[in-house]
Amino acid sequence: MGVTPQSAGFMLSSALFGMMFGAIFLGTIADRIGRRMAIVICLALFSVFTAAAGMCSDPFSFSLMRFLAGLGIGGVMPNVVAQMTEYAPKRIRATLVTLMFSGYAVGGMLAALLGKGLLASYGWQSVFLAAGVPVLLIPFILKNLPESMAFLARRQRHAELQAILQRLMPDYRAQAGEHYTLAQADHGQGTPVGRLFQEGRGFSTLMFWVAFFMCLFMVYALSSWLAKLMAGAGYSLGSALNFVLVLNFGAVIGAVGGGWLADRFHIKHVLVGMYCLAAVSISLLGYPMPTPLLFVLVGLAGASTIGTQIVTYAYAGQFYPAAMRSTGIGWASGVGRSGAILAPIVIGILVGMALPLQQNFLAMAIPAVLAALAVSMIRQPSSAPASAVSSPLAASK
Repeated sequence: MGVTPQSAGFMLSSALFGMMFGAIFLGTIADRIGRRMAIVICLALFSVFTAAAGMCSDPFSFSLMRFLAGLGIGGVMPNVVAQMTEYAPKRIRATLVTLMFSGYAVGGMLAALLGKGLLASYGWQSVFLAAGVPVLLIPFILKNLPESMAFLARRQRHAELQAILQRLMPDYRAQAGEHYTLAQADHGQGTPVGRLFQEGRGFSTLMFWVAFFMCLFMVYALSSWLAKLMAGAGYSLGSALNFVLVLNFGAVIGAVGGGWLADRFHIKHVLVGMYCLAAVSISLLGYPMPTPLLFVLVGLAGASTIGTQIVTYAYAGQFYPAAMRSTGIGWASGVGRSGAILAPIVIGILVGMALPLQQNFLAMAIPAVLAALAVSMIRQPSSAPASAVSSPLAASK
């Protein structure tokens, strides 16, 4: 395509900008049109337009396709977390949410392995064209994925609610004249975004935004610069790329393990501990040590950054009532994406200053301390107790 360094940077950032706007707007829209339809729209966006990027012949059209695909990637995250949070049993809710979301990291590893084979055999276009396959899942999703119960109650679609309740509770029998209303925590006035700041949620909403920003800053700083920094420290390129694989493997362990801990202890305390682990493990990466120990630290860094991001999504899903859950998660994720956009630039400037390796990793670790402080200051509103999210409906005659 005749790509220059400037256009390469634009091409790389276009998807991140799309993810930021997608998380904000498609997360908010879901609370108006229903999560099932929002998930289908997001899947169609990231599949169709990623495949379309494989048919582009210039940097501008490629960047546009990546931006549109990013809208779907960013928008689907808050919606699947909100949906899983609503339907997961309370006692294992964090475990199921993080287990579901760890598929993002698993998919990233599989895409890298699959992409390597496709690239060698069929050219770079095939890697993008393969992304169109998930469109085939849309009929299955429309048929089998239940709609949000809070959304159905607001629309007074009682017959659909009764069918869902009978699937959840086989012994349930709907009574004649029975209808369903939202729990008190799901009522509110004003715009969807404005409701994030009502009933004592305002300060905690801001703290979620800070935590998401700092966490995604760390995730993208490590993802963008870990291999480069390790290669600069004297490791071969192959070994440096292995660090990235270990980073993502640690992410899966951290996500599932963090979710398991969050179901046994308070999720906020678990998150604070995970962010502190991130600060320590990332700081130590800049010091000389045996390679096996370095791999352990990289795995811990992946568990406590990418894995912690997933657990933070789970906490946001539990914090907000069902009727505004997609909006709350979407805005937190969207604000956090600005950290993802800034991270490669900021760390790139530091690397260009030829600072010692320890200082580069220290710069990546500082956001972990700030995120830990932000999470520690989140408070559940007294008008919306944590138990409210486990029962968004009340039945009456």
